[in-house]
Amino acid sequence: MKTTVDLQQLLSVIGDAVVVSDAEGSITLWNPAAERMFGFTEQEALGQSLDLIIPQRLQQRHWDGYRKTMETGQTRYGNDVLKVPAVHKDGRALSIAFTVALLHSADGALTGIVAVIRDETSRFQEDRNLRKRLAELEARAGA
Repeated sequence: MKTTVDLQQLLSVIGDAVVVSDAEGSITLWNPAAERMFGFTEQEALGQSLDLIIPQRLQQRHWDGYRKTMETGQTRYGNDVLKVPAVHKDGRALSIAFTVALLHSADGALTGIVAVIRDETSRFQEDRNLRKRLAELEARAGA
């Protein structure tokens, strides 16, 4: 039995953000989960630079890696989950985890990158609180 997948429907119902950017780093696809996660509507995000969601202090590092990926056609983040800070429209910090895949045209030219992103902010904060509590307990036990 052959299953046909409606990609538009898939992108609209999936819980993870899906963000596609072109070779220059402009956003070309922004699904509803990306809107919920980052606060920018699709209309606000499309055509904008990925700087929209990258903390300013990390932008140079991001673009160095992005350009290298576009030049070489290789990324080390295809299978590995990358965990980094991001920024919500309202300015608050987010902790995100994502994987990327390279997109190619029919003739094989590298045309962009797709990122599948999950908001890990709550989990990151819980882990931080647990580590802090553990350190406090260890300090007491050693005293």
